[in-house]
Amino acid sequence: MKQIKSRKLHHKDYKEIVIEPELIKSQNSREKNNINKEISIPVLVILVILVSVISGCLGAYFMLMTYEGSTTTTTAGATTSTAALNETNSISEAVSKVYDTVVVVEVYNDNQLASTGTGFVYKKTKNKDKIYLMTNNHVISGGETIKVLFTDGTELDAKVVGSDTYSDIAVLSVDDSVKIVTAIMGESEKSKIGDTLFTVGSPEGSDYAGTVTKGILSAKERLVAVALESSTASDYYMEVLQTDAAINPGNSGGPLLNVNGEVIGVISMKLVEEQIEGIGFAIPIEFAMKHVKTLEEGKKIEWPIIGISMVNVSDKSSLYSKDISLPNNLTVGVVITEVFKDSNANNSGLKKGDVIVAINDEIVKNIAYLRYELFKYKPGDTIQLTIFRNGKQYKVSVKLSK
Repeated sequence: MKQIKSRKLHHKDYKEIVIEPELIKSQNSREKNNINKEISIPVLVILVILVSVISGCLGAYFMLMTYEGSTTTTTAGATTSTAALNETNSISEAVSKVYDTVVVVEVYNDNQLASTGTGFVYKKTKNKDKIYLMTNNHVISGGETIKVLFTDGTELDAKVVGSDTYSDIAVLSVDDSVKIVTAIMGESEKSKIGDTLFTVGSPEGSDYAGTVTKGILSAKERLVAVALESSTASDYYMEVLQTDAAINPGNSGGPLLNVNGEVIGVISMKLVEEQIEGIGFAIPIEFAMKHVKTLEEGKKIEWPIIGISMVNVSDKSSLYSKDISLPNNLTVGVVITEVFKDSNANNSGLKKGDVIVAINDEIVKNIAYLRYELFKYKPGDTIQLTIFRNGKQYKVSVKLSK
């Protein structure tokens, strides 16, 4: 697998007011007053009783309003509540929108289950005879046979329509023999840090298929260094969404969703270290959808190239083997070790030993950063390189190849 306002009550100082009673000179007035007192006592008692009864009725009414159908029945000595749950923070409605679109992706080699991941239905053809699913390239890479398992238990053979290493996106297709809905695509750009997110996936395979986890959007536009399967170094950077929703092996390729049940990302990787918890990453859905059209057509995604071989400035042993020496104060950048003949780089005058430090004024720290900046463009675009040669700085324009 590749985060009540307190209120202080101020009591007023009430001053007790004492009213001196008037002297009552008339005996008849005293008797009348005594009769009123005798009448007022039972009336007061009756009023207190009425208030109590009304309060009790109102309390019961509001209880019924809060817990609609709140009754209990006793079965075999056990008391069972039938109260309706009115949870305000539930995401169950959003989960129901996408739940049946998520599948387990099973990868087989030599008829043996080699690995598993997650995928989701993002498109159906107009005549509704084919379903397209999205997952990660690293989920299906190297697999001989791919199967997808739907929530109703249906298992179908899947065809790999197209896949790409650098985007880490793969498109699968199956015949529409199951009545399935498609996931709704959202926009990660509209999401804000702190928004509630959730995932649906199959950690550890089909035994835990349909697992839902919840978290928040922890960060946007996070740059994460990625190493290819055959490499131990960072080969390129991906710009990803960060979440603290639980992500485990098998979640790769599954959807990252907002509270509307809309897909805003494709789960791709997480940090795996003993002292780290809750740092997972997803490819923004805008980036993924930008490339799936090409993959649907069975074409390769064309990434731009300059036309050179290169090593990092920090790779002293490689520079020594290539007989390239650099000033000691040059600590970042990418060193050209070879310029390909008949390339645009050769036509632009780039030479062995040149150090690339920026692309269109964006700093290039190493090869991974260079690819990150380079992949913002497409073949045919012209970029401007800032290079150091013999202690001097130059600007060189290069038309990108594919």
